[in-house]
Amino acid sequence: MKRYIQTLLKVNMERPYGTEWPVEEKVKRREMVAPEARYMFVRETSATGPSSNSSRTEGELSDHLWLDDGDRVVGFVQYRFIVEEDIPVVYVYELQLESCVQGKGLGKFLMQLIELIAHKNHMGAVMLTVQKANELAMNFYTNTLRYVISTISPSRVDPLLGAEKNYEILCKTFDNEAKVKLEDNCIRLE
Repeated sequence: MKRYIQTLLKVNMERPYGTEWPVEEKVKRREMVAPEARYMFVRETSATGPSSNSSRTEGELSDHLWLDDGDRVVGFVQYRFIVEEDIPVVYVYELQLESCVQGKGLGKFLMQLIELIAHKNHMGAVMLTVQKANELAMNFYTNTLRYVISTISPSRVDPLLGAEKNYEILCKTFDNEAKVKLEDNCIRLE
C-alpha cells in the first residue's frame, strides 16, 4: 500500500509542485507513516456494472497504479485530528484519486465523509492545504465544496509574504468559535 500511495502522489502532485517536488516528496513520505495519520482507501470492486473489469479494454486494465492482489485501489484520503488556533479540526493531508475516477463526484463524496467524521467527533472545522498552481483542486474546494481561505493561510497572515508562498490553507467551519478564529473576514474565491 505504501508503494501505491507514493506512486499516486507522484503522478498527481509532481506537476503542481514543480521544482519543489523532490523536497516535498520526502516530507509526504514522513507524513504518511506518522502514527497520527488516518486513511480511507477507495477500492473498485469487481462487481458487475459500468466500471467493472469486464467492460474495460486490456489497455484500460493495465493503465492503473494498483499492482497488488484484491480489489483495485483507485484513491485515498489521509487525514489527522489536530488542533489549530485552539480549535479541534480534521486536517486533510491528502485527497488523491486516479485519473480514471476523477470528475465523477468521488472526491466530493469523500470530502462529505470527512466533514461527517468531523461533525461526529465534535470538531470545529475541516482544513486542508492546496497548491496555488493546482487550479483544478483550488476550484474544487472553493467553488464546489465552498471552502474558504483561512485566517492562518500565509496570504491572510501577511499578504506580502503570502504572495511568495505557493499554497493556501483552506477551511470549512462548523461552529461560531471556529468561524471567528479560522474564517473571520474570510476570502471566498469565486
